[in-house]
Amino acid sequence: MTRYVASRKFTQAGLLASGGAILSGWCGLTWGWAWIPAGLLFLVTAGALVWLSRRPPIEVHETHLAVGRLLIPWPDIRRLDSTGWLSPLVLHLTLFDDRRLMVVYPGDPAAAGRLLRQLRRLASSALIDGLPHRRFWSQPSPAGEERQPRSSPRQRLLRPEDEAEVERLYQKLKAVGHLDQKSSPDDE
Repeated sequence: MTRYVASRKFTQAGLLASGGAILSGWCGLTWGWAWIPAGLLFLVTAGALVWLSRRPPIEVHETHLAVGRLLIPWPDIRRLDSTGWLSPLVLHLTLFDDRRLMVVYPGDPAAAGRLLRQLRRLASSALIDGLPHRRFWSQPSPAGEERQPRSSPRQRLLRPEDEAEVERLYQKLKAVGHLDQKSSPDDE
């Protein structure tokens, strides 16, 4: 079992934003325009950060995913879609009964990356960002399915005339054993 809890940085940032709201509110008593940053910027930001810091822990078990008190067996997850947000990590889960859940993990980016990788790995019957689990992880197909050979296109590194020059030098090196123009040690 792996447990992911909210980062303390969100709590600290929420407290700082609350302090900014109080300071702007106090300044708003004498200067009316100070209510705009107090109400709109600091209070909304403080509320969002406190909400993020109060998110329930996420536990990843071999048999299920636990988000707070909600237990979700891995086979019940039909779709796992990421939003592109990594800190906080925001995911959309679609369950077998077409319920959609939004999972929010307010942690540092490294822990969020580990959680995302772990969720993608264990949700083996789910579509991951629209791709089947097997194709997302580029796993080989089962023996019953037909495999198509992959043909990798040859990348050109040199122009044709440069390739001809390299080939000429290679043939000369192969014939002579060295590429210098010197024929004897006395020419030095």
